[in-house]
Amino acid sequence: MTTRPIVPVAAAVLLRDDGAVLLADRPAGKPYAGHWEFPGGKIEAGESAERALVRELAEELHIEVVESIPWLVFEFDYPHAYVRLHFRRVFEWRGEPAPLEGQRWMFHWIAEPAPQPLLPAALPVLRFLRLPQRLSWPREQAVPAAGEVREILIDGTVWRAAVCNDAAELRALAASGADFALTGALPDAQLADLCSSTPIPVYAPDCEPDCGAQETLERIRRLGAHGLVRGPLGSGNR
Repeated sequence: MTTRPIVPVAAAVLLRDDGAVLLADRPAGKPYAGHWEFPGGKIEAGESAERALVRELAEELHIEVVESIPWLVFEFDYPHAYVRLHFRRVFEWRGEPAPLEGQRWMFHWIAEPAPQPLLPAALPVLRFLRLPQRLSWPREQAVPAAGEVREILIDGTVWRAAVCNDAAELRALAASGADFALTGALPDAQLADLCSSTPIPVYAPDCEPDCGAQETLERIRRLGAHGLVRGPLGSGNR
């Protein structure tokens, strides 16, 4: 546990339809000036992460956020501040980026090398964005047992997966090195609660008859899950 004050920060993962994500660099005069990051800023007292993101993107980039969805929450210890980062995915917005603080910006292709220099806390987030939103678990590979972290190969990259049933398990597995977690079939409210402060992406099982339906994916994403998994925990293995 840190003894330093925790500074809450909202950060936007603003995604175009082609999968590119918006990055901006930090203006002169700020710590880590010139480093690329996900745009956003400090959450003021009494302000929600959602509202802070709307305000920050309007003030910094003249973008109107129509809807943002919870995705990841984790803490990072910088020399200048100990921050709790609330990353929210933004799929709908109005306007084109127009830097109002002299910063640079770009839409970054996730598969490409990250721009440099990169703010350290942004590095794991860019890696998580490479995870597919529809994951097919290999039939020949066993699902991790309770409390176990198991390696899985996805598109040529080794990831560490785990299965969780509640928030305490999820945090413990993330601390043990899991890159993402799978859940069983949960009621919507329970899944949303689980995903409300997860430090790693969460997959929900695809239990609908029409596996992989866009409507199902959209519903799951709005609950905070990263995406859907087919296989041992979903309909593809029934």
